[in-house]
Amino acid sequence: MRSYDWIWQTGPELDPAGLYTLLSLREAVFVVEQQCAYQELDGRDLAASTHHLQVLAANQLAATLRLLAPDPVDQPASIGRVVIHPAHRGGGLGHDLMRAALTRIESLWPGRSARLSAQAHLQAYYGRHGFEPIGDIYVEDGIPHIDMQRK
Repeated sequence: MRSYDWIWQTGPELDPAGLYTLLSLREAVFVVEQQCAYQELDGRDLAASTHHLQVLAANQLAATLRLLAPDPVDQPASIGRVVIHPAHRGGGLGHDLMRAALTRIESLWPGRSARLSAQAHLQAYYGRHGFEPIGDIYVEDGIPHIDMQRK
């Protein structure tokens, strides 16, 4: 069993090397592995209201995700950019990642629901964490997605 370090930081707390590492992993998986050319940098990563989770194994980034604060404040918090390095898949890290995100949302924004835009084939996966589809499947950047929300 691997040992992981779990680090939460807001956008301004990311140092250049840490930011570069998490952007590199996201690009390697979303753009290269999934062959999805899209504008990955959206201007939200460095915001003070954005919370990044970095999961490290032996000081190497194994997984990351980000939380966007509810905007407006009465809306759900958003979980996004969920990515796991290929060498760390299949051992349950993804489920641990989702539990950590949901715990963080509850601590930052008590009682707030959570939403995410899931690749459509992962509906059952996110369903295990209480997410339900809202709306129909749509194609984003060439990949079928569905919006999901957890109350």
